[in-house]
Order: sequence, then structure tokens, then C-alpha cells
Amino acid sequence: MDTREVQAFLDKAHIACGMDGPSTFKIVLFGEATAYPHGVPYPQKLAENDMVLIDTGATMHGYHSDITRSYVFGEPNPRQREIWELEKAAQKAAFDAAQIGAACSAPDDAARKVIETAGLGPGYQTPGLPHRTGHGVGLDVHEHPYIVKGNHLPLAPGMCFSVEPMICSYGEFGVRLEDHAYIAKDGPRWFTEPSESMNVPFS
Repeated sequence: MDTREVQAFLDKAHIACGMDGPSTFKIVLFGEATAYPHGVPYPQKLAENDMVLIDTGATMHGYHSDITRSYVFGEPNPRQREIWELEKAAQKAAFDAAQIGAACSAPDDAARKVIETAGLGPGYQTPGLPHRTGHGVGLDVHEHPYIVKGNHLPLAPGMCFSVEPMICSYGEFGVRLEDHAYIAKDGPRWFTEPSESMNVPFS
């Protein structure tokens, strides 16, 4: 199987689910290519024990969806499992920091603290987190509020955004777990449930 076959499946699946149409984007990456946040311009063939990253979404009534899952095709090695678990911990820390009144930078700061405490980074260095932790979503797939260092806008009820502090190790692999959240009157809530475990990526 190569990445183009998975992309075709994603289009069919979104249409079957009753979305407005096919995928508005569909990043499918295998192996070393998973280390690059926005993908690579060539297809890859799936091999045993590859890291797999799928980032996709479509629209419903003009509003965007966006989700990413990472898992291993085969048996994860200790390094793959370690980075996957670290990514999950960073995602949870970012979500927990997304409290009403906190700055939009707070979830990004929380995710980086987890990643840097594990010896990666620091800052935007790799292996580590080389980009923002999240972005707003709605009528555009990327819009305000951006969950990024230096954004002092306070989080407020009604805001919707991704939580995706991707860990990248160029030349090796990457792991991104992306779910979207919103700020309710009493704090953050998930739109989609995060991955339960590396062996159960789709809760």
C-alpha cells in the first residue's frame, strides 16, 4: 500500500459520513516522512514497523474538521513507544492548561515543559516541538485563536482550537496526536476523544 491509496480511502470515507464533500486536506505519511509537520511532496510505500501519521478533515455546513492520529504498522520499538507516550503527555498538559482567562500561549508553554523535561528541544529545536501547539478552527481550518508562544489573548468560552504539540525527530520519525477542543463555560472540553494508547489510537 502507498500513501495515495490511503488518501483515496479518506475521500470516500468523508463522503460516506455525509460531509460536504471529499477531504479538504489529507496528509498521509509513513516512516521517516512522519517527521515533517506538513508532509513531503512524494508518495511513500508502507513497510512493516513504520510509524504512520494521518492528518485529515472535511467540512460540514462549511465548518472544518481536523484530526491527526499516529501509530505503528506492526510492533512499536521502544523509541517509538517512548516518543508516542511523551506526545500524549504533552497533549494532555496543553489541554489542562487551556483554562478560561489563561493566555493562548499557556497550552503551548505547558506542552513544551513536558517535552523539554524529557530532554528534547529546548524551544523550537529538534528533536522536539518545532511549531505551534494549536490553531483555531471554524469556517477556516486555520484561524484565530492560535495556541502559540507570545499570544497573550485570554482564552474565553466559545473558542475552538486544536491541541497538537507534534514531536519531530528529522531523519527518524514524528508523532502528532491532534484533537480539537472548545472552551465551555466551565473550562476546556474535547470535541474528539484523544487516543487511548499507542495500541488503541482510535478511541
